[in-house]
Amino acid sequence: QITRESLGYAYVNFHNMGDAERALEMLNFKPINGRPCRIMWSQRDPTLRRSNKGNVFIKNLDTSIDHQALYDTFQQFGQILSCKVCTTDTGDSKGFGYVHFETEEAAEKAIKVCDGKALGDAGKVVTVSQFKRKQDRPDAAQWTNLYTKNIPLCWDDAKLTEVFAKFGPVTSARIMVGDDGKSRGFGFVNYETHTAAQMAIDSLHQQEFEDTAPEAIAAAAAAAAAAAEEGEEPATDKPVMKELYVSRAQKRTERDRELRRKLEQIKNERMNKYQGVNVYVKNLDDDVDDDKLREEFQGFGTITSARIMRDREGVSKGFGFVCFSAPEEANRAIAEMNNKLLGSKPLFVALAQRKEVRRAQLEAQYMNQRAGMGRGPMGGPLNAPMAYGNMLPYMQQGGPMPQSRPGYPMMP
Repeated sequence: QITRESLGYAYVNFHNMGDAERALEMLNFKPINGRPCRIMWSQRDPTLRRSNKGNVFIKNLDTSIDHQALYDTFQQFGQILSCKVCTTDTGDSKGFGYVHFETEEAAEKAIKVCDGKALGDAGKVVTVSQFKRKQDRPDAAQWTNLYTKNIPLCWDDAKLTEVFAKFGPVTSARIMVGDDGKSRGFGFVNYETHTAAQMAIDSLHQQEFEDTAPEAIAAAAAAAAAAAEEGEEPATDKPVMKELYVSRAQKRTERDRELRRKLEQIKNERMNKYQGVNVYVKNLDDDVDDDKLREEFQGFGTITSARIMRDREGVSKGFGFVCFSAPEEANRAIAEMNNKLLGSKPLFVALAQRKEVRRAQLEAQYMNQRAGMGRGPMGGPLNAPMAYGNMLPYMQQGGPMPQSRPGYPMMP
């Protein structure tokens, strides 16, 4: 899809090598519209980039280290092709970056000297290693970090470690706390081995633990009082139990990607389930409600649902959906109800389609219209002169044209 938006990179070609070297030296990492630019020699052959030879990954960087500081630190080991500190959309450092050397020897020297050394004003110890793509990382499937939530508020880090240490050596266990120092009810546990982490999930997920924290007891008492007001019998003598949730810790991008995949799967399953039976109805009057819509369409078959779409204020959007139990019923409703007058407007009735399908159809229709507009009279090309087989004699011989009388009075 062509959006005409910038891809974020460009090329500059100089007449001589000296000018290019001076531009690289003076303008590299200088801000353009508030964002530091990175300048490097153009590599027409992508083999070097894709091979990752000489590419070094640095993590645990201090937030004060930017592109220029990282470049100045590592340029002593050899010629640098590119240098980058990964940042957020607001320009804040993510704490890791990449340095791509021209040779593997320079990369190995940088790893040997800088790995495990303090870097920056804060003195944070950085990890420097050979960059590996995700599919090439051997421990990609051997995860050891766990995320757990719904933790009893009476637990601390020591209690969390005690519960999870039954399945293997724990390298770290921490409960997240708020500004007031109180537990937020979730935390992380990291094991030495993947096997121990998997065993912890299998054994502790959905297991119940008692919560003796005053906050949890007060919340349970409030829930019991609300149940009593509704006429339900409160269970005040039972202890407060929490069902622990334990799963593999994931990055936000990974969680979002998995969530989108699940939502897309649910959407596809729903569309496949209602394919050919869900009818879209638009051009409805504002006073038409769900019951009125069902009443108008119930003569064509069994209706499983009928709904008018409304905005946040409850005002009708002028369209809705009617779902039948069989495709034959939906087709009959479309044939008989389309263009039928309901209230003061004629209805538009058709099978419901996904937004992507409608957009594709509209784009195809628009392209066909554009193709039709590109033709001139008589099917010829646009702007072509008109040609007639029987031209008048005075037009063929170049004689004078006869005088014509204006159809309307001429203005002086």
